[in-house]
Amino acid sequence: MSRESNDPQAHVPQNADPANTPGLEPGGGVAPGDTPPAAGSTSGLSAPEPKVPSLRTNAIIGIMIAALFAAGILAFFVARL
Repeated sequence: MSRESNDPQAHVPQNADPANTPGLEPGGGVAPGDTPPAAGSTSGLSAPEPKVPSLRTNAIIGIMIAALFAAGILAFFVARL
């Protein structure tokens, strides 16, 4: 079921009307020396990046997994005796 609004302003585009925008010349250009207002910067991070494990931590975890796997295989063969 779609929700439709009876508000006539709901479907009006949010862009400014070029006929009412100050500083625009015919054709949409700007006069020499006319500059747009300063825009906000989007550089940088919006939130701190999460800490990732170091290479050393990853190596230690990998060695521990390999050692547990080897111990499991060794225990399997010892149990068969």
